[in-house]
Amino acid sequence: MSAATTTPVQRRNAYLAWATICLVWGTTYLAIKVALESIPPFLMGGLRYVIAGSILAAVLRLQGKPMPSLRALPGFLLSGALLLGVGNGGVIWAEMYVPSGLAAVMIASTPFWMTGIEALLPGGDRLTGRSVLGLFVGFTGILLLVWPDLKFDAAGGWQFTAGVIALQLACLGWVLGSSYSKRRRGAIDPITASAFQMLLGGGVMMLAGTLHGEWAVLSFTPRTAGALLYLIVAGSLIGFVAYIYALTHLSPSFVSLYAYVNPVVAVALGTLVLGEPFGLRLAIAAAIILTGLMIVTTKRTKAAPSTSSEKEKVESAAGVNVKRGEESAA
Repeated sequence: MSAATTTPVQRRNAYLAWATICLVWGTTYLAIKVALESIPPFLMGGLRYVIAGSILAAVLRLQGKPMPSLRALPGFLLSGALLLGVGNGGVIWAEMYVPSGLAAVMIASTPFWMTGIEALLPGGDRLTGRSVLGLFVGFTGILLLVWPDLKFDAAGGWQFTAGVIALQLACLGWVLGSSYSKRRRGAIDPITASAFQMLLGGGVMMLAGTLHGEWAVLSFTPRTAGALLYLIVAGSLIGFVAYIYALTHLSPSFVSLYAYVNPVVAVALGTLVLGEPFGLRLAIAAAIILTGLMIVTTKRTKAAPSTSSEKEKVESAAGVNVKRGEESAA
């Protein structure tokens, strides 16, 4: 279903789903860092998504929901590999060498990738001066939020540099997977799509972990097992399903803005749970980030009436593209 045919109820639920990923995924950076204490990166991601995808698929099967055809599975494999294998896998691997706060800042560049790639695709959101301004303002707030804690030294050697590169590749993989998923999901229910993306994407990560010899060093402690369980339930069964639903009914460029909110959530948790101080810098940074979000998200409501025909043409083109995707995935 394209954004042009989204009902008011679906749009409202999509905004609630987006708010959910803003909150939930802001907590997963810490959970990943904890799980890495004894669980190697690719097996962690593989176990997380294969288990979550299996649970979700079993529930859907018990409910009598139709399963995707064999012809649709390659599309889910590709989107799952991009979203989870490259996107989430890059974040997990990078957090072995990069502090979680810096990882959140690097992932905040996702809207830049999303906006640029969407502008190049048929039916995608056009790049405007207002959207560029909003993204710039939001990213400025992110930098203000974490800049005093960033360390620019060579202590980490090549590993730190590799981690930074992995985070940018993760952004690119996530954006490509999101754009492909939105256009090629066809008539499959978004929750069913989530289940099979997690199953197949997690399988790719399990294969990578196996080839990397990670089974030999896999171990669990109560602390890391709890972190993995949290990632399965909150990060995947709740967060990823909410992401796919929001992506189905909202603009990919808007959905990607969750990356601005996640670092704010992480700092707020530190203040509430660990008693970290809430200073003026945090308040100013949060205000700047929210301002950037407002600039980007209000650009359509203030568009001139004369542009309505152009918008209809774009939406019509998007509908044709989605229809073609449905036919190829059937």
